Amino acid sequence: MSFSSNSTSKPVVLAAVAHADDVEFLFSGTLLLLKEAGCPIHMWNLLDGACGTLTHSRDEIVRLRAAEAARSAAIAGAEIHSPIFSDLEIFYDKPSLAAVSARVRTIRPQIILTHSPMDYMEDHQNVCRLITTAAFSRAMPNFVTEPACPSYADPVRIYHAPPHGLRDGLNHIFRPDLLVDIGSTMETKGRMLACHESQHAWLGDSQGMEAPVGEMRGLCRTMAGWGRDMEFAECWRRHSHLGFCHADFDPLCDNLRDFLQLLTP
Repeated sequence: MSFSSNSTSKPVVLAAVAHADDVEFLFSGTLLLLKEAGCPIHMWNLLDGACGTLTHSRDEIVRLRAAEAARSAAIAGAEIHSPIFSDLEIFYDKPSLAAVSARVRTIRPQIILTHSPMDYMEDHQNVCRLITTAAFSRAMPNFVTEPACPSYADPVRIYHAPPHGLRDGLNHIFRPDLLVDIGSTMETKGRMLACHESQHAWLGDSQGMEAPVGEMRGLCRTMAGWGRDMEFAECWRRHSHLGFCHADFDPLCDNLRDFLQLLTP
């Protein structure tokens, strides 16, 4: 496959996740730094949060989650995209792939931030699988999206965040290959996360998490401990370049050189 891109423009960034607050817990420091570097940023929670409550009706929680996500995206200066699935109703099948691929072809990202392929729940894993295949098939004109969108051949690099709790569903520890120093973004990252009040009520009810912003800060401190001279960090693993870009195409690293530490996974 021949890859082409406009090297004079900043890469478009898509942060694609399952649920409201997934970006804020694990991605938003890196996303904010990319925004500061001049990259257009997009945030997409693929699921509407319909099942994440013990107190609200389905319509009420979907409305609340959408409003909270919009407030967080406004703080980041990101373009937000609406969910297209409900909780526990996202599957790796042809109709889902056609819908996700249409959104990817519309956004045309060159950097994709998404979940780990191995995570603690299927919603996260299925988002990762769908986003990854949508990126792989972006240049295949014979794969028809819904709605129909033209294919394109820009290179794209996928970066996987750690699973929830830094361990996959089989309790294996996540091993990153790069760390991003996000100390300068922590105040804004915390404000973004605090927008998700209804999600935090659900985390308290379902997982006993009483202080999500504090939990996030502790998680970022733990990740910083894998590197040197950082207080807060986010960590990533790079997806294989095969089918996506040239081997040396690494736009996250190129744009955040002053904030990076490379690790041996």
